[in-house]
Amino acid sequence: MEITKAKGNWMGALVCAGLMGYALYAQYGLELEPCNLCVFQRLAVIAMGIVFLLAALHRPAVVGARIYAGLLALAAGGGALVAGRHAWLQNLPADEVPECGPGLEYLLEAFSLGEALSKVFAGSGQCAEVVWSFLGLSMPMWVLIMVTLTGGLGIWWNWRR
Repeated sequence: MEITKAKGNWMGALVCAGLMGYALYAQYGLELEPCNLCVFQRLAVIAMGIVFLLAALHRPAVVGARIYAGLLALAAGGGALVAGRHAWLQNLPADEVPECGPGLEYLLEAFSLGEALSKVFAGSGQCAEVVWSFLGLSMPMWVLIMVTLTGGLGIWWNWRR
């Protein structure tokens, strides 16, 4: 059974909605407060979901579909970079973990956007804590896997003729 571009884009949008649904359940149901890097991973998943949804509704021809593939590559690549950085921080030896820093709201109020982003990506002790795992993998590792797989499939579905 071959998956059409439209079906693939609908599936990608549903996967992203499911990922965000679970993130919100983890936050409000399991009371796991997201760190700064988690927030950026969520933004990447939301961006991917929007691109998938627009591509599914638009049903573009070849050039339009390739533009959507490029947008998916940007969103998935950004999400993979942030999730990879987060997973790396979680696997640092305890003596190399950066100290905990202020929250994202404070950083955005107190610093320019560039400085705030620089501080967020430096990470903090809060980002290095593993408070949830499934099958031995932390949430950032699962996000890395999911944005890579979903983004890769979305790029493939939209790039091919």
